Amino acid sequence: MHAWPAPEVPELPGHGPAVRLHDTAAQGLVPTPAAGAGEPARIYVCGITPYDATHMGHANTYLAFDLIQRAWRDAGHPVSYVQNVTDVDDPLLERAAATGQDWEALAESETALFREDMTALRILPPAHYVGAVESIPLVVDLVIKLLEQGAAYDVDGDVYFSVHADPTFGSVSHLDAEQMLATFAARGGDPGRPGKKHQLDCLLWMAGREDEPAWDPGDAGRAAGLRPGRPGWHIECAAIALEHLGMGLDLQGGGSDLAFPHHEMGACEAQVVTGKRPYAQTYVHAGMVGLDGEKMSKSKGNLVLVSKLRHAGVDPMAIRLALLAHHYRSDWDWTDADLESAQARLARWRAAVSRPDGVPADDVLAAVRDRIADDLDTPGALAVVDAWAARQEAADAAGAGPDAGSGSAPDGAQRNTAAPGQISRITDALLGVAL
Repeated sequence: MHAWPAPEVPELPGHGPAVRLHDTAAQGLVPTPAAGAGEPARIYVCGITPYDATHMGHANTYLAFDLIQRAWRDAGHPVSYVQNVTDVDDPLLERAAATGQDWEALAESETALFREDMTALRILPPAHYVGAVESIPLVVDLVIKLLEQGAAYDVDGDVYFSVHADPTFGSVSHLDAEQMLATFAARGGDPGRPGKKHQLDCLLWMAGREDEPAWDPGDAGRAAGLRPGRPGWHIECAAIALEHLGMGLDLQGGGSDLAFPHHEMGACEAQVVTGKRPYAQTYVHAGMVGLDGEKMSKSKGNLVLVSKLRHAGVDPMAIRLALLAHHYRSDWDWTDADLESAQARLARWRAAVSRPDGVPADDVLAAVRDRIADDLDTPGALAVVDAWAARQEAADAAGAGPDAGSGSAPDGAQRNTAAPGQISRITDALLGVAL
């Protein structure tokens, strides 16, 4: 499966500082990446289940990990980034059945629209963009190994993972048993299924159901007792990440709703099957974007779609700025005022860099780098650029007539013909905002 085209990222002088991010497992800020100087920083971010278009919650999540890629590269680290597409799963099949569409055509069309949205928002693409369907042989191999190790078992043809086969189970999300059960049930788990050894054990391989797609597990899979079927959700990501990144990847990322059960269980599966730990050095989670007080989600239908805003003529850079105005870990509600404020900011910045000269901007690069390195403090980074734009406006207002651009800023600083270009490169390289 192919990703989307990569935007050009301007090179900036020097290197940015080490990036500190909030690690869900460590429950605090940690330096990232763990990779040594010159080594690729390995990042895996969970992708979409393509049964509806990209909403602001999606955009907020993938923007956060785009910023991390940019900050790591700016700090001198090459990045190896992998993202999946869950192109077969219950929600996709249910939507296809409800709308009378072919599930494969639905997945293909929504994945294509997602690519368009990511391209418009200038999100850096993954080096490997991998679908669940194409990864079935990888999943089967892991399921066989878990069965051989006694960490998986059969329930009426379905195969489940014994989560307590990993003694560190629970160390990613830090939920207690009651919270785990409630969250597992709310996020696709089946704690009440008869025959399971433990309520929290999760599905690795689902035997084929009538009128649903199923894949032959191959000779080795059949020998291990697998029936034709399809992958469970958690093992899908573990298999893809192990194949393309290996154990001990620098960062596992996604929305905060994935910390449990998805990231918890995927990590345990990988750790048990390889006998190594940790699966990931850092677990980073983006907050939830809501609308009218509720989390924005496809199931609730309360979606603000990137594609609809684009088709209505909204500049994608304004959408990006609206998201950047909120810290990536915060939960917040999308409003029309967010977009209006972002559009005004974009116009102000573009006006400020449109002149052939400007007030000095030498301090802006260090300040923006500092804010991004501090757990992606994008509101702080925007404030730095806002302050420069305000100085530029004040300098323009202080000048008079056609020669105002060659005058002095109110504080006596000389105008600088390179400043507008400097600002454009900074906002593009670090914030992904093309002016």
